Amino acid sequence: MPDTTDGRVTTASYPQLSRAASFAEEGKLEQAAQLIMTHLRQHPDEPRGLAMLGETAMQLGALGQAEHFLRRAIARGATDLRVRRELASVMVQQERPDDALAMFEALQRDSDDPAIVAVRANILEKLGRSDEALPIQEALAKANPDRPAFWISYGYGLRSAGRVPEAIAAYRHAVEADYEFGEGWWSLASIRQQVFTDDDIAAMRRALAIAIDVRNSAPLNFSLARALHDRGEYATAFAHYTEGNRLRAESLNYDSRELTAEVAEVETAVDAGYLARFAGGATGDSTPLFIVSLPRSGSTLLEQILGSHPEIEAVGELPYIPALLRSAMEMATRRGQATVPQVVAQMPPEQATALGQEYLRRAGLHRKSGTPFFVDKLPHNWSNVLFIRRILPQARFIDIRRDAMDCCFSNFSQSFSSAHASSFALRDVGQCYVDYVRFMAHLDRVAAGLVDHVSYEQLVEQPEREVRRLLESLGLPWDPEVLEYQRLDRVVRTPSAEQVRRPLNRDGMGVWRPYEQWLGELRETLGSLADA
Repeated sequence: MPDTTDGRVTTASYPQLSRAASFAEEGKLEQAAQLIMTHLRQHPDEPRGLAMLGETAMQLGALGQAEHFLRRAIARGATDLRVRRELASVMVQQERPDDALAMFEALQRDSDDPAIVAVRANILEKLGRSDEALPIQEALAKANPDRPAFWISYGYGLRSAGRVPEAIAAYRHAVEADYEFGEGWWSLASIRQQVFTDDDIAAMRRALAIAIDVRNSAPLNFSLARALHDRGEYATAFAHYTEGNRLRAESLNYDSRELTAEVAEVETAVDAGYLARFAGGATGDSTPLFIVSLPRSGSTLLEQILGSHPEIEAVGELPYIPALLRSAMEMATRRGQATVPQVVAQMPPEQATALGQEYLRRAGLHRKSGTPFFVDKLPHNWSNVLFIRRILPQARFIDIRRDAMDCCFSNFSQSFSSAHASSFALRDVGQCYVDYVRFMAHLDRVAAGLVDHVSYEQLVEQPEREVRRLLESLGLPWDPEVLEYQRLDRVVRTPSAEQVRRPLNRDGMGVWRPYEQWLGELRETLGSLADA
């Protein structure tokens, strides 16, 4: 048996596991996995090896395998807190919030680590159970005044609930606890009010002068840019937007040609017959409305409008389609390389039905009414239309499109995570917009009517006309309440939280114009779309 310390299985008795741990610390995960598998061939079902293989698989992004090996490790006796926490983290990454919540509740009973409580509160918040999450977030923040991350979570919960002044106060507490904490400054910058003082700008500049960690320096640049923008100092603001994006991109190897190639494959492989095979009976008894777009296109506004209709429930940006597609791709690619159109085309009917049912089950965790329609507004689902059509034949798609220059610059000036890697360079975000338009145009050619299209600008200028047309397409009656969308009482968890609580306005139009002289690369990449 291996050595144990405090009930935890260690690697001390197994030299291969010790070497594997060293490889993992150096980031050589494939070599680490090979050593662990060699160890397990010699010591079948040895729990520490199983746990390490699960942890390594998780780091490699093979979440299905990570779950498999971690569960086996626990079944064989590796029941220490770390292993169970790793399994709970896999549930979070797989977007299985009910399973993750149960696991973190169990972990909380065995540990006094406030980080576990914070994750549990975050899961509750994502599930729309803000009334449960917010008191936990408040207690954590007040019990840990020197932990800025807890104040950010508390502020985020307050802001989502519409309690903006209290959110600002929470964010300010975070930057007072650590003035170098970039996320705190960006949380303030993302409030659609001019909240920054001259002292704030001076503090951000001091923080930038000493910031080493890109997790601080990147959002500090975006925050300072936003503050300077509000003062009309556009040249310096643009320099900080550019630097913030450069820092974000530095650790990634984003290649816009990959998305272009994926869209080209769809144009070649997907014809009317491809999509016609997926038409048929509904999965479940509700109809998801997928608002698909690029980020910063007005999707939150459209969702709020539709959610004001008595037969439609707005449930926010659900992460479940990408998670289910990732799981399906992980299983399919164990047999060899495959692309999304290939996997979707070859998917057996029983698997498609099971995936559709699982999506509806997870979406149901967020639902509070029995309306026949609900809205999932995760923007990047535009590239997942084929998969969605396969697993949910009844789904409807609504593409909301914003002026190309406005949309792309708004993405470039937003402090996004790596999930929006195309936004980190003007050429990349422009190419993403071009590819998105190509994708939608192809669907219109091969499956006319599959996607309804809404212009953000027309929605603002002629809201009744645009919404009437859309509701008619959905087979729903007109209801004047949709034009009173700002009165909808719901939590809004996007950067547009304040905007959608205001009447329709033109504030989002022409945001790029003060920066026109520096946007040549973007205009060149967009081509004719820049003036469409």
